Amino acid sequence: MDVIDTPQNPPENSEPALVTPPPAPPYRKVPVVFGGDAKEFFGIWIVNVLLTIVTLGIYSAWAKVRTQQYFYGNTKIEGHAFSYLAQPLQILKGRILAVILFAIYTLTLQFYPVWGLVVIFAMLFLVPWLINQSLRFNLRMSSYRNVRFSFKGSYGEAFVYFILLPIASVFTLYLMLPFAFKKMDEYVHNNISYGDKKLSANLKSGEYYVTSLLVFALSFGVIIAMGIMMAVFGGMGALAGVESDAATTGMGIVMMVAMMAMYILMISLCSAVYRGRIRNHILNNCEFDGLAQPRSNVDIWSYVKLIFVNVLAVALTFGFAYPWVKVRTARFLSQATSVLIDNEADGAIDEMVESQSAFGEEAAEVFDVDIALT
Repeated sequence: MDVIDTPQNPPENSEPALVTPPPAPPYRKVPVVFGGDAKEFFGIWIVNVLLTIVTLGIYSAWAKVRTQQYFYGNTKIEGHAFSYLAQPLQILKGRILAVILFAIYTLTLQFYPVWGLVVIFAMLFLVPWLINQSLRFNLRMSSYRNVRFSFKGSYGEAFVYFILLPIASVFTLYLMLPFAFKKMDEYVHNNISYGDKKLSANLKSGEYYVTSLLVFALSFGVIIAMGIMMAVFGGMGALAGVESDAATTGMGIVMMVAMMAMYILMISLCSAVYRGRIRNHILNNCEFDGLAQPRSNVDIWSYVKLIFVNVLAVALTFGFAYPWVKVRTARFLSQATSVLIDNEADGAIDEMVESQSAFGEEAAEVFDVDIALT
């Protein structure tokens, strides 16, 4: 006779086993949202252009502030928009200084060629200061949730990375240039802070070399294709010339259009590959300590199409498509960007706001101006 084991009932006073829930992730992933509109920005842009022309360029400082405020204000993370805090007069002072420096440089080269070499040499030592000043100003004038960004780079480092390394790369047949670009990006990003939170960037030289090789291979391939196309069109043009001069002219126009399209394609390919890959690499390897980690996922081929259409649109509309190009580019890049925000970030930001408000608005420094011609 078979014996069937029957399960025993658990004791009445036994408690069910507790299931430990998985730990909550320390970060939450949020998208960067851009809500600008091409028609709306066109109205701002066309007024900026007309007033800049009428005022012989003086209004360009106000134009920059309006443009920056529009794009900052329409870029949001978790419903909070960025702010651009610069005043037009600060930018105007910087531009006047830049124009004076450019005038001295041009006039010296024109009338005193020997001294022009001295001016060029002196400019090498001025460039690092200009770079630092521009970065410092633009970051100080940028804020998110009432907390300002800042830049704390030094003149010595800027001189090494932006002057000495590019010069040294010439003596290595430019083999050192990708490394120089990497050090420039590292210098810039490692000296950015958001409130009292420093940005750290851990970049890899290999990514810069691989990207540079890709750009070189693509440009070389397009140049070869352009050469083959010229040979084919040349042969067809020679055959058409036997029939009529009109056919030869038509073939020449077709060849010119095809070559221009190939050139735009090369620019689009090289720009998208370099800018897209390096942007992804930088943002995916940066972190505001204990606060947030930016992330980028730019699709290279979509970026190629974007740049190609942008260039064609601006060329075919004689520049009037610029607002549309500017808005669609900002939207494309924002859609490829997200931020991993620490769950404790809100409290940290509130503390930084209180710390900054205790000091009130900082007085502008003597050289707290935007050193730029754009």
